[in-house]
Amino acid sequence: MFNTNIKSVFELTQIFSTEQDCIDYLEILKWNKLPISPFDETSRVYKCKNNQYRCKNTGKYFNVKTGTMFENSKVSLRKWFMAIWLVTSHKKGISSIQLGKDIGVRQATAWFMLQRIRACFGIENNNELEGIVELDETFIGGKNKNRHKDKKVPHSQGRSFKDKVPVMGMLQRDGKMNAFVVPDTKRKSIQPFIYKYVKPTTQTIITDEWWAYNGLSKHYDHRIIDHSKKEYVSLQDNNIHTNNIEGSWNILKRSVSGMYNHVSRKHLQKYVDEFVYRFNLRKVSDQEKFRYLLSNSNVRTKYKKLCH
Repeated sequence: MFNTNIKSVFELTQIFSTEQDCIDYLEILKWNKLPISPFDETSRVYKCKNNQYRCKNTGKYFNVKTGTMFENSKVSLRKWFMAIWLVTSHKKGISSIQLGKDIGVRQATAWFMLQRIRACFGIENNNELEGIVELDETFIGGKNKNRHKDKKVPHSQGRSFKDKVPVMGMLQRDGKMNAFVVPDTKRKSIQPFIYKYVKPTTQTIITDEWWAYNGLSKHYDHRIIDHSKKEYVSLQDNNIHTNNIEGSWNILKRSVSGMYNHVSRKHLQKYVDEFVYRFNLRKVSDQEKFRYLLSNSNVRTKYKKLCH
């Protein structure tokens, strides 16, 4: 029954019509019918009543939700499944107010569910990149021209970001993307990410003229587009540009400003992870996005951590 091709929320609710359907599906995804103790992977496991299991070596009880985003949640798995489908299938995301209405929970509950789901999106933000890789930074925050006169921030143009949060990204042509919130756009904040995720055998890396990228030519074939001279595509080679990653930033900014209005620096990385997840899986079916996130739901976020 779980091989059915799910194409809509309606079909999702029909296939997972009971709580037991959801539990059975999670057990197949997580264990492939062979339960493993989260306390000792080598231990023998005994099946108990009410979908519980006991770890022989530790004597502790567990179920398929232990150690996942669903652990200790009073919200039913049916509503969790619907929330995950809605979050992963919407191209620009969904607000906690709208999600609360759609699945029938309070806005505060929907917000917490969204934050737990977003904590799992990081699975798509650690890709090893190669080939032609475009590098760039962007800044998330309000625009001075849109502010009331007494709330304008002086000297906030360009890479001066007193009122903005910098995000550094790297995009493999015809491939995947990584993006990270950084404290600033200095060399020491940007280059470690490049060395970590861009393979030394990479064909070419392309950046603008920002000085923080200086020195990369020691390890990579580094091509530079000089935006200060109104250059956006190399005159020598029209393959040398950063148009793809710059276009992706526009999608991120529209998503944050249009859907979420204001995102604090503390939570911004989760929204960036969500954007990267959508971007990297943009050619994948809604069903596969849903299944992929469920398969990687073993990230548990506590409420106190989110609120402090």
